[in-house]
Amino acid sequence: MYKIFITRKLPEEIVQPLREKFEVIMWHSDEIPMKYEDIKKEAKDCNALWTVLSDKVDRELIESLPNLRIISNLAVGYNNIDIEAAKEKGIIVTNTPGVLTETTADLTFALLLATARRITEAEQDIRAGKWKSWTPMQLTGMDVYGSTLGIIGMGRIGEAVARRAKGFDMKVLYHNRTRKLESEQQYNFTYVELETLLKESDFVVILTPLTPETRGLIGKKELEMMKETSALINVARGGIVDEQALYDALVNKSIWAAGLDVFETEPVPLDHPLLTLPNVTVLPHIGSASIYTRLAMMQINATAIEDALEERVPENRVV
Repeated sequence: MYKIFITRKLPEEIVQPLREKFEVIMWHSDEIPMKYEDIKKEAKDCNALWTVLSDKVDRELIESLPNLRIISNLAVGYNNIDIEAAKEKGIIVTNTPGVLTETTADLTFALLLATARRITEAEQDIRAGKWKSWTPMQLTGMDVYGSTLGIIGMGRIGEAVARRAKGFDMKVLYHNRTRKLESEQQYNFTYVELETLLKESDFVVILTPLTPETRGLIGKKELEMMKETSALINVARGGIVDEQALYDALVNKSIWAAGLDVFETEPVPLDHPLLTLPNVTVLPHIGSASIYTRLAMMQINATAIEDALEERVPENRVV
């Protein structure tokens, strides 16, 4: 009987159908992540490995799992997996695109609004007893309606965010590896070079995958191009932004604020400098975190594993 190893505790309603066909071993916690060495030890004879985005699946781990047929990753991104090593071994890798597009776009726009209007800062003031009276300039933020939105990475989620921006009468600029001519015509998006986007946007939203080309894409030079009144919103991957450069830009007021759903190290350390700044709105990587969407993502993983073990070609195959 084929064996499936799941690195995080998942709802039994998703897992039970697999138990009826395969041997399933699942980690005991949905909060405490497995350590790298534990995955290597516990999954050593598995045929399918069901991972989450925080699991490091490098060449060493892949080579330690001789019976592995598929790695199914609970995320759109798969930068946690050594794709070349998997490809060399003939191991299928799948992800979960599409189903989380609208949910992640909702969260992106919510983070943009919260950053612009200082929502979390205002709530913290109330809870700390700092709200003594109404004052004319208390917690004043930046207008979203009628502003300019710059999107770096115009994939499915980027287009969904841009469509929402039209409801706020925002001018939408975007930078992408390839032009989206049909979308430009349909939604009146404007393609620009990265430098132009940074200089002209009031809100810069990062939605590009983390690749060797995009790692460190936004650093000191790029942040200095942005307006002093602008905000940087990152819901992609932490490694795309140089966090020290972002901290310096915020402290030096070369940009106005930042909204971050992702960090280079996750969970983010409590002593991280960015957490000390009041003009930084932070979230714990919850872009796709609606009940419906997360369950749908898990179902995609489960189906991919079942297909691979039963000699069918899974959808959403990366390699």
